[in-house]
Amino acid sequence: MNQKKIRLIIFAKAPVAGFAKTRLIPLLGKKGSAALAKKLLLTTIEQGVLADFSALELCVVPDPGDAIWQAFDIDAAIEKTSQGDGDLGERLGRATERAMAQGESVLLIGTDCPQLTSACLQEAANSLTTFDAVIIPATDGGYTLLGLNRFHPSLFKNIEWSTSSVCETTLSVLKNLQWRTHVFAPLHDIDEPGDLVWLPAHWPEAKIN
Repeated sequence: MNQKKIRLIIFAKAPVAGFAKTRLIPLLGKKGSAALAKKLLLTTIEQGVLADFSALELCVVPDPGDAIWQAFDIDAAIEKTSQGDGDLGERLGRATERAMAQGESVLLIGTDCPQLTSACLQEAANSLTTFDAVIIPATDGGYTLLGLNRFHPSLFKNIEWSTSSVCETTLSVLKNLQWRTHVFAPLHDIDEPGDLVWLPAHWPEAKIN
C-alpha cells in the first residue's frame, strides 16, 4: 500500500473555565480544570509538531476566529479549522472527508491523552503503510486515535459517543467494511478525577488525590 501524505487533525475545545474538562471541576475547580485543559492542548500540539507530518490541523470549537482563541499561545502557522455543527461523528466525518479529498491519510486525535507522544503518533502513521485503518483504544472504551487511509461514512454514524461502546462499535464497523485494521494497546484519557494518576509524573495535577 502506497503511503499518502499524513494529516494529523487535533480536535479541541477552547480551554475556558466552565467549558473544558467539566468533570474535573469538583476536584480542581473551574480555573484548575481549564488550566489542565490548556496544558493538555498545548502538549498535544507540541507532540504533533514534533511528529512532523505533512499537515497539522487544529479543528476547534468555537470557531478559530472567535476572540476566545486569541488568549492562547498557539503557533499562528498551524492550520486552524472549525468543527462546525452536528454531533461528534458528523464533525469527525467532515474533517476526514475533507482531508481525503486532498489525497491525504488522516490521524484523528483529541487533546485528552498525554500518552500520545510524537513517537506514538509516528508509529500509528507508519502502520498506515500496510493497514487501511489503525486505532488506539482508550481504557474507558473510547479511542484516543483513529487513523484512516480510506473514508466511509458508517465509521461515524450510529455511534453512542462518550460511552464505553465507541471503540467496540468502530471496530465492528471496520470488520464489516473488511478493512485491514491494526489495533494498538489502550492508552488513558484524562476525563475523570481518577484519571489524573495517568498524567506525566512531573505535572502537579498528577499528585492530587
